Amino acid sequence: MKDFIRIASGQGFWGDLPNAPVKQAKKGPIDYLVMDYLAEVTMSIMQKQKMRNPEWGYARDFVNVVEQVLPEIKNDGIKVISNAGGVNPNACKDEILKIAKEKGYHGLKVAVVDGDNILDRIDELVSAGHELKNMDDGRPIAEVKEDLLSANVYFGCQPIVEALNKGADVIITGRVTDTGLTLAPMIHEFGWDAEDFDKMAVGTIAGHIIECGAQVSGGNFTDWEKVEDFVDIGFPIIEAYPNGDFYVTKHEGTGGLVSEMTVKEQLLYEIGNPAEYITPDVIADFTSIHVEETGPNRVKVSGIKGHPDTPTYKVSASYNDGFKLSSTLVYSWPDALKKAVKGAEILEKRAEALGLNFEEFHKEYVGYNGNDEKPVTEEALNTDYDEIQMRISVSGQNKNDLNRFGMEIAPLILTGPSGVTGFAGGRPKASEVVAYWPALLDKKAVKPRVSLFEID
Repeated sequence: MKDFIRIASGQGFWGDLPNAPVKQAKKGPIDYLVMDYLAEVTMSIMQKQKMRNPEWGYARDFVNVVEQVLPEIKNDGIKVISNAGGVNPNACKDEILKIAKEKGYHGLKVAVVDGDNILDRIDELVSAGHELKNMDDGRPIAEVKEDLLSANVYFGCQPIVEALNKGADVIITGRVTDTGLTLAPMIHEFGWDAEDFDKMAVGTIAGHIIECGAQVSGGNFTDWEKVEDFVDIGFPIIEAYPNGDFYVTKHEGTGGLVSEMTVKEQLLYEIGNPAEYITPDVIADFTSIHVEETGPNRVKVSGIKGHPDTPTYKVSASYNDGFKLSSTLVYSWPDALKKAVKGAEILEKRAEALGLNFEEFHKEYVGYNGNDEKPVTEEALNTDYDEIQMRISVSGQNKNDLNRFGMEIAPLILTGPSGVTGFAGGRPKASEVVAYWPALLDKKAVKPRVSLFEID
């Protein structure tokens, strides 16, 4: 057993800094490089890509990252773990194997974790009595079955542990929990028992802390002025110990900031009930956490408690829920707000005259109420604003109606109040509304699959 391991975060989301994971591998010693590419809406985007091209459906820039860190994988023993596989992890695997073979990295072992994609199994599951009810409103998934774009189970860390036990150098997964990417190396290296829920909570909370990349090392920090260097911001590293203590840090000589407050802010990110942070591996108790700054860019986290996991997996599904269209016009002084309000009124009445049907018609006036829904008062109408951006948003089931409405925006420049100084983006067009469908599924209904591939 190692005295400790260093797990480096390389991506907080699909589209994060492209060179961050490469720097993590090359700027100092690490044992694991973990990268989170997936969000709920990302799966539907990847599913659409795969429908257009069966060789797509994964985070294709991940392949370039692996190509650049192949020397560190071979020479330093770094292992790479990522959910970049999206809805097509095998296609991602094929591309990595191809590049590694071309560059002569024989013996490289690449594992694929899949089985999470249940889109093609919905009928089977529903017939077996799994209603996959929406966790927000209780509706059965059968109501939107024909409009589904994606449906994926959140697996936990265990299939990743299995891949590590098989000797994988690079592990590509579909939809696993962000926290499982970090918990798995701890179980593998330290031999932790999956029934030791305090230890499972340790790895889960460590994963939560670094899942958003540099958000815990100075990025998006409330006291951002305390961060001296954003240009070369260092991504976070977890230094984990077998007893369950760990430290949050970053490579020396990099920008950003790791402090007690950056860690505490990240701990509060998207947790719901802090005493019951539910994952497939454990229910972690965030109220048990002790956070202590022990030196520059070094924070100790300890005292973590956990409770047994639930008998269900969470399912993240998405479906088409109509269409939306948005556009803006900017009105200048004098009477900027008054002109913007009148412009929106004209558009709404012209839509009514055309017989266009919308489910929602939103009017916002950026510079006055762009961040809230406060009504426009008489006092505000008579206030001298330098400029106001009128933002119109409509939604509905009829795409043609929305596109017809989009043809009314630009003509308002010459057929409405004077003083339009800005019209950006050309004629707006309707786009699909992708709605989120969270559900629960009995763990016995689905099993992860682990496959290992090696270059001869």
